[in-house]
Amino acid sequence: MAGDPVYAATVCAGAAAWLTVGREQGPRRARLLLAGGGPVELPPRWSWQRLLPVVRLRREWLCLPAALVIAVLGKSVLPLVAGAVAVPLVRRRLRARERRRERERRAEGVIALCGAVAGELRAGLQPGQALLFAARSTGVLGAAEAAVLAAARFGGDVPQALREAARQPGADGLAGVAACWRVAVDSGAGLAAGLDRLEAALRAEWDQRQELRAQLAGAWSTAVLLAVLPLVGLAMGWALGADPLGVLLRTAAGLVCLVVGGLLEAAGFCWAMRIVRGREET
Repeated sequence: MAGDPVYAATVCAGAAAWLTVGREQGPRRARLLLAGGGPVELPPRWSWQRLLPVVRLRREWLCLPAALVIAVLGKSVLPLVAGAVAVPLVRRRLRARERRRERERRAEGVIALCGAVAGELRAGLQPGQALLFAARSTGVLGAAEAAVLAAARFGGDVPQALREAARQPGADGLAGVAACWRVAVDSGAGLAAGLDRLEAALRAEWDQRQELRAQLAGAWSTAVLLAVLPLVGLAMGWALGADPLGVLLRTAAGLVCLVVGGLLEAAGFCWAMRIVRGREET
């Protein structure tokens, strides 16, 4: 039959692939068994999880497809120019938001570090061991983790290392941990009690900041709604059979209205965001 050669070739290809994978997995298992617990370098494997961070870091490039759609609908190249200009602005905005989130995560991690160290001290560990365990479990020290852990493990200046780590954005609470550590070393005071008080103070400040942010959520929503209203107007005009994009992008009066309206819209949005952001930071 004509299908027999095709079937045989498919079976052979599948068998070859299975044998290849088997040969690759054999050395992998051997390296894992004979590595003696050390680090093992395995060949990279393709996965969507590796692609997702790249997609997140390139979200600003979505401005170009959106600008292309508007350019096709409006039959003008101006949206493409605006989209190209918007890419670095959106990138800057996304990076600023990511830095703000990282700062908040680190501030929350400092609170968790205080509680973890205090708990380990009460469990009977020495201060250096408690700091080692808590720092590894919370991961709040960031780039300064190696210096702090080395000081805690080999008897170095732990308060100084913690003060250096406190210079990272959001890690201001580590300066309080350094002060508690210094007081406990110099005067013999209870380190766990001092960390408990520090954790309570940092937690109260964190809760106050979150409550303020919840109260300002309405202001954020209002500012975003006001920024979206012009787009709603364009969509309503399009639904009524008009050509708002054509008027704005291909006529002199429309271009003037577009530029003036865009500048006023941007100024109003930035002003509102500055007011809300200033209220958050106070």
